[in-house]
Amino acid sequence: MPHVVRTPNPHDDDAPAPSSNLVPLKVDHAKLRRAVRDILVAVGEDPDREGLQETPDRVARMYAEIFAGLQTDPAVYLQKTFTQKHDEMVLVKDIEFASCCEHHLLPFMGKAHIAYLPNGKIVGLSKLARVVDAVAKRPQVQERMTEEIADLIMTHLHARGVGVIIEAAHTCMSIRGVRKPGTMTITSSMRGGFLKDPATRAELMALVFGK
Repeated sequence: MPHVVRTPNPHDDDAPAPSSNLVPLKVDHAKLRRAVRDILVAVGEDPDREGLQETPDRVARMYAEIFAGLQTDPAVYLQKTFTQKHDEMVLVKDIEFASCCEHHLLPFMGKAHIAYLPNGKIVGLSKLARVVDAVAKRPQVQERMTEEIADLIMTHLHARGVGVIIEAAHTCMSIRGVRKPGTMTITSSMRGGFLKDPATRAELMALVFGK
């Protein structure tokens, strides 16, 4: 059977997953606003000047958005599967994401590529992109993010193999410290057939990187 290789379409959004496993929102906006105001004072700014008066509220709302994954169980998106005989690789590539480095609370952004070998069950393609978002939208390190996504798919789809590759640019490397803009970090996590079979792994790499 032919491979399925997809690049996510933002308009291809199948029915949302049930909300029963979502964690109730527990973002303390008031505490966030106070903390941002304290930071402004600590760096020598006047939080009461015109340009900064609404900044604490804006930042509080921003943190609630970029850390929304803390309120979501990513496994909820893998609950609904479909019986389908497909013995070859399914690859969804170029899933764009933005996350936040837990070491400096600075963003890192890039693309995730997810492949799995079905074991009689497949999942809606957009659900893989939703898993990436849920895992990314929390304080993260790229290495753990890669492992978490692979483990989720392997566990909940009972796949014969999973391969996850993430490419990202980290602003904690480009705007501070070593200051090396343009540097890309690539991480991978292989499970099952992708780990044990070098040919399968090489095929995935060729499909992702075009070599």
